[in-house]
Amino acid sequence: MMTPAEKRELWRHMREPAITFAVLLAFLAINVTIGWLQPFPAVWAVEGAIMVLMIATVLLFSMEVIEEPALIKFFSILGFVWVAILFGMTMIDYVTR
Repeated sequence: MMTPAEKRELWRHMREPAITFAVLLAFLAINVTIGWLQPFPAVWAVEGAIMVLMIATVLLFSMEVIEEPALIKFFSILGFVWVAILFGMTMIDYVTR
């Protein structure tokens, strides 16, 4: 059994990851709902914006980049941009074959 002080300490450590997880699930639900409804011609822009918000949530809160020096912030963003470039190149390869 946990004491009330231990429960408060556990909640203090787990509050930010739990809220981050809930926000990411909400963004996923919005993305799925938009895809499930009748998509409009520019739905890709809305889903892309939601994707950018999800990436920002992961960078800022899950990876705790907010508290890091500027050089670490730069390279963490650069890493995500590089993965996006590689993903885009892979998708272009699949689409054009």
